[in-house]
Amino acid sequence: MAKPRTILIIDDNRGVLSALKLLLKGTFEHIIALPSPVTLPSVLRMENPDVVLLDMNFTDALNSGNEGLYWLHEIKRMHPSLPVVLFTAYGDIDLAVRGIKEGATDFVVKPWDNAKLVETLKNACSSASRRGKKKEERTPSAMYWGASAPMRELRAIVEKVATTDANVLITGENGTGKEMLAREIHALSNRFRRDMVTVDMGAVTETLFESELFGHKKGAFTDAHTDRAGKFEAAHESTIFLDEIGNLPYHLQSKLLTVLQSRSVVRVGTNHPIPVDVRLICATNANLDERVAQGKFREDLLYRINTIHLEIPPLRERKEDIIPLAELFIERFARQYNKGAMTLSEDARQKLKEHPWYGNIRELEHAVEKAVIISEDVTISYTLFHFPKKSLSPARESEAETLEEMELVMIRKAIDKHEGNLSAVAAQLGITRQTLYNKMKKYGL
Repeated sequence: MAKPRTILIIDDNRGVLSALKLLLKGTFEHIIALPSPVTLPSVLRMENPDVVLLDMNFTDALNSGNEGLYWLHEIKRMHPSLPVVLFTAYGDIDLAVRGIKEGATDFVVKPWDNAKLVETLKNACSSASRRGKKKEERTPSAMYWGASAPMRELRAIVEKVATTDANVLITGENGTGKEMLAREIHALSNRFRRDMVTVDMGAVTETLFESELFGHKKGAFTDAHTDRAGKFEAAHESTIFLDEIGNLPYHLQSKLLTVLQSRSVVRVGTNHPIPVDVRLICATNANLDERVAQGKFREDLLYRINTIHLEIPPLRERKEDIIPLAELFIERFARQYNKGAMTLSEDARQKLKEHPWYGNIRELEHAVEKAVIISEDVTISYTLFHFPKKSLSPARESEAETLEEMELVMIRKAIDKHEGNLSAVAAQLGITRQTLYNKMKKYGL
């Protein structure tokens, strides 16, 4: 990328302005520094900056951050496509996140890291430059957003934060599509040219945790026959998705935190740090705030991964999306199984809308696939959707009568006991992790 021409900095601390001028003179051809935003409108009419670095507070007696948000809105009103990077103190991170939702490109926390600040500003300029040119080819989105209000709100936030490098924590029940949302965020980001790297934290054994994530040197341990890069190195200049982050044992959480803070990894068997540039997305169905209160999850790690928190609503709270999703699955599976065009009967539609879908989209997908396979008609009857008493509430678990219901109760109790640690659940039940996944899919857990 060519050197950006102009940066506009607004900060009431003249010492900060002087330091930034020295730091950025090798990155920008022209630096405009304002100690107050009062003249900002007239400067924007006279100049054409490539990026704005905007402080959040300008009045000593008022540190609410509302001034920064006000001037952010003014900048976006005058120049909607002009990238704005917010400059904020650590205690105002929540306000900075709000600013991103309201149009800012990214934010930098004071005291700042020089390299990170320069990188953030260059990325903001690069992002704006790409938006101004013909868009490059991206993989078509596989995400179905639907028409429900909760999903419309979620989509609006995702489209604003995807182009930043802010860490994202996705929460929601099993089967709501957390990995699908992570892939959508990556596809909309400036890192879309490289594949997203996915790590199932519940499937990584404790003994191989560091090797899998950070890599190892030949001879570091038995079977380490060659040097090997870890997942973080593989995700350099891309996105790393840590699924089931709530299952990471407490004593390993500090190792992950160190990597996120230093932005570098040290392979097992070496002392040499390797810089990594990754965008972090995590997902969990656990309540991490509760786990922090219980002393099972590090509060500082939660702060690090939770810059942007996205909650995916369960399917039962977005009923208007059930039938459109079912029709998408019917089209896919009818094509896969050479069934031709198929549709749902009115009774089937009603039955699907009334079902609580505790397994969410995954359960719906499984139910539709089974119905498509079994159906001998182009119209799928409601009788092909079997929903036995497997969605028993905890209060009714003692009423389980069939082997299927009893198996469901055992699995659910094991999941509750081990707080979602699927490796521990599989060990208790004496089955493989893949078998457990299959049974969870079967029962919509």
